[in-house]
Amino acid sequence: MIYNVRHVTTYAYGRPVPFARCILRLLPRDGIGQIVHKRDLVITPRPAERIDAVCFFGNHVTTATIAKPHKELRLDMRARVEINRPAAPFPGLTRAWEEVGALALSSSSLAPDSPAHHLYPSRLVPPVAEVVDYARKSFTPRRPVLEAASELMARIRKEFTYDPEATEVSTPLAEAFSERHGVCQDFAHIMIAGLRGLGLPAAYVSGYIRTIPPPGQQRLEGSDASHAWVSLWCGPETGWIGLDPTNDLVVADDHIVTAIGRDYADVAPLDGVVIGPGSQRVGVAVDVIPVT
Repeated sequence: MIYNVRHVTTYAYGRPVPFARCILRLLPRDGIGQIVHKRDLVITPRPAERIDAVCFFGNHVTTATIAKPHKELRLDMRARVEINRPAAPFPGLTRAWEEVGALALSSSSLAPDSPAHHLYPSRLVPPVAEVVDYARKSFTPRRPVLEAASELMARIRKEFTYDPEATEVSTPLAEAFSERHGVCQDFAHIMIAGLRGLGLPAAYVSGYIRTIPPPGQQRLEGSDASHAWVSLWCGPETGWIGLDPTNDLVVADDHIVTAIGRDYADVAPLDGVVIGPGSQRVGVAVDVIPVT
């Protein structure tokens, strides 16, 4: 499947902003089953300085400095991405989860895709005993790791309420878990906290998911969404498998990866500093359009 992806973010300021320095992670990355044929990011106003680089985890990072007064900042990302992911293994045929944890803990690799980087608490995924206890119910002794993780994913989808008004980026994981509501970012963090608490390597993935309109209805422009999910290391034979707790899906060809990290802080689409008074309004539109 080949997709044309467009992600437009607009910041409108109440008063002119004299200076901004932005760190952007908006360009999709290459990976197993994903080839980016072209990628482009247009920043308006044009930055006085722009640096495009690739971080340790393999994500594309753009650092832009805007040194002239502006009342609007527009980020227009366009890409063409080919997705052809290998089929996930049958969950019951993967290694026992205890074996996977032991293999991850004994790993000597410090390569970007090593499970060692995703075993321990991180800035936005601290240890929360209640979350680990919740996850443990799916991980009975010697159960295949993907089978157990798939059940955990299904439980989160069933028992948590998707509510964009319930949380913010800064909402602690423990609060979202306690209230049983949130958005894809919260559900990914909760699942990662449970998996890591059991000694399993789990990464945070940001990207896009294609949405399919109801039968007989046309797809609306800008109706697709930026998204977040989990990548679980299932052992050296199987490698990393994407799991989407928001939708109870094993990641396949409807998901497009932008960035991978330990949690949202590693992959935030926009970081940086804006110097100036007044309010701001943010508009976001995402289109994920199948080409073939």
